[in-house]
Amino acid sequence: MLEPKIGRVAAAALCVVALAAGCDSSDDGPDQPDGGTISVTTMRGALLQASDVGGSWAAPEASTDAQRLVPLCGGAATAPPVPPGAEVVSAPLADEGTKGAQTLNQTALVYGDATGAQAALASLRAVADKCPATVSQGHQTTADRNEPAYTETAKTQDINEGGWSGFVITRHKVYEAKHPGTADVAVSVVSKSNVLVVEGYAVYRLGNASGSPQFDTDWKKLLGTVLNRVG
Repeated sequence: MLEPKIGRVAAAALCVVALAAGCDSSDDGPDQPDGGTISVTTMRGALLQASDVGGSWAAPEASTDAQRLVPLCGGAATAPPVPPGAEVVSAPLADEGTKGAQTLNQTALVYGDATGAQAALASLRAVADKCPATVSQGHQTTADRNEPAYTETAKTQDINEGGWSGFVITRHKVYEAKHPGTADVAVSVVSKSNVLVVEGYAVYRLGNASGSPQFDTDWKKLLGTVLNRVG
C-alpha cells in the first residue's frame, strides 16, 4: 500500500537493519562527526513529511499526545510516556483508503548528551522485553476506537548499524472471522549520539488477505530514510 517517493533509500535501509554484509552508505546523507551532538533542527528536517511518502498521505486531523509514544506491545498495551529530559519533535502521518489504512508515527527525542539518549533507550527496551509473544484481544469500543477481536503475535530484533543501535518490534494481527482483516505493525527504537528515534509504522487491511510481503521492505525504507538524513 505504501507509495514511496523517496530517493537513496534501499541501501540505507539495508545498512540500518544489518541485512547486508559490507554495506557502505558513505555517499548517502550528510556526515555526522563521531561523538557530535545532533540538533533539534536536524531532527525536524529528518522526519518525513507527507510529500516525501506519497500523494495519499496527510497529517492526521486529530492531534496526538506529544508526551506519549506509540505502544510497543500488542493488545491493549498502554503507550509509554516519553522518557524524561528530551526535547520532542514529532511528525505523525496517515493514509486512509477504502480497503485499509496506513499510519506512520515519527518521534525524535533530542537529549543534552548521549547519556540521556542511552538511558531512554534502556528504559524502552525494558518495556519491550516484557511484551508477550502472543496476545488475544476482545472487541474494543472507546470514544476514538472500534476494533474487532483479534490475535496478535510479536517478535523483537536488534538493530545495530551505521552508528545507530536499538531494536524493532514487529507485530501481526489477525482479526476474528466475522470481521476479516489483518494488520502489521513495526515499532523501531534506535539511538545515536544524543538522539533517540521512535518510529511506528502500521498497515491495516480489510478482507481475507494474509498479509503483505512488502511490509518488511516498507518499514525499513521509512526508517532508513530518516536515519540517512541525519547522517
